[in-house]
Amino acid sequence: MTLTAEAAHQSAEDFVTTFHRIREEVSKFIVGQQSLMEDVLLAILCGGHVLLEGVPGLGKTALVHTISDALHLDFRRIQFTPDLLPADIVGTQVLMDRDGSKVLEFQQGPVFCNILLADEINRATPKTQSALLETMQERSVTVAGETHPLDSPFFVLATQNPIEQDGTFPLPEAQLDRFFFKLLVDMPTHDEFSEILNRTGGNQQPTIEPVASGDDMHRLGHTLREVPIDETVQDYLVRIVRATHPENEHAPEPVKKFVRHGASPRGAQAMLAACRGRALLDGRYHVAREDVAAVAVPALRHRLILSFEGEAEGIRSDGVIQSVIEHLD
Repeated sequence: MTLTAEAAHQSAEDFVTTFHRIREEVSKFIVGQQSLMEDVLLAILCGGHVLLEGVPGLGKTALVHTISDALHLDFRRIQFTPDLLPADIVGTQVLMDRDGSKVLEFQQGPVFCNILLADEINRATPKTQSALLETMQERSVTVAGETHPLDSPFFVLATQNPIEQDGTFPLPEAQLDRFFFKLLVDMPTHDEFSEILNRTGGNQQPTIEPVASGDDMHRLGHTLREVPIDETVQDYLVRIVRATHPENEHAPEPVKKFVRHGASPRGAQAMLAACRGRALLDGRYHVAREDVAAVAVPALRHRLILSFEGEAEGIRSDGVIQSVIEHLD
């Protein structure tokens, strides 16, 4: 059902107000990283999962913890290690004694929550990593032929270290494609360093209060999907995604030279949801080309598979995507 102009305006204001309320609560503890924080919150409000990449000590885990504190949702953390088993994540059948009879009962794993922190996800084996595939896509777990639905909403916020290779297992492309955004966590500035020490070096720690609930997440997600997008803007979005494929006639030279496989339709879906959110946060109830271009890199950087030449020359997906945007502009 299409919203009236007044209802649409009210829903948009509610979206912006709730977003800013969550961001302000998280900012009580997290120093700087405003763009990163906003992208994580945007992905969550769009119903997507996020992969955070950065060297140790930059606050990736702290950011996820703080966001979970600001949301009235069930939070769990899994520390991924090479000896972690799929059953340690999703749960398993356990033999129980019930009134003198032995029966198998399903014991839920930590994945049965609203926000799951998958810490150092690339330290687990591919078999264990794949245990998250069904949960991320279908929001359910299947064990012994029985499907168990997860609570709603459900988000996976995963972290990984980009420089340490020993004892790690790179995420397969199919799993990377399930992440709404891949976000890079940068080093704080000098002033931010000082403020981090001020906030964490004393006996007093900021108190984070929950300011949004699961019902709020559902309502704001509905608001997002109502934001209109002009046919020409959606065409621009589709052309960006298609131009990441080297066989496409509109692909720029860097794509043809350095990319083996381009982004999937799931990448276009992520861009559509994210650019609607950006439009609302910018005070508009329509999507502009600038919104599409702004979300292209975080939504597509993990969905490009570079060729051997691209990897050998140290080409980064971010630069390739920027070349696509410049080529189509």
